[in-house]
Amino acid sequence: MTRGRAQDPDVCGVTAAIAVIDGKWKTALLWLLESGPHRPGELRRRLPGLSEKVLTQALREMETDGLVHREVHDVLPLKTVYSLTAFGRELSEALSPLSDWGHRRLEKLNEAQSAS
Repeated sequence: MTRGRAQDPDVCGVTAAIAVIDGKWKTALLWLLESGPHRPGELRRRLPGLSEKVLTQALREMETDGLVHREVHDVLPLKTVYSLTAFGRELSEALSPLSDWGHRRLEKLNEAQSAS
């Protein structure tokens, strides 16, 4: 899915929402930022396999989409902190029932696998 679909007025709302969280890391970043502000290094340590380049790109896209706020503290070395905006918290709350459904699905798959 292209990022342009997130702004296309002729697309369904679910598609527009998924375009904003599309990618391997954005939902995980939303989940981590729910607990409060984090520095980029903290986010990388909590998500093994996430490169600095991909983290930077995902956070920039999420900032552009109004989901996260980037705050740079004027100290040496520069200290950057990311937090969810009200819009980002709203999205996170909207995804909560989907997360619950996903956990139920995983439980169902585990039960089926155990039974076979």
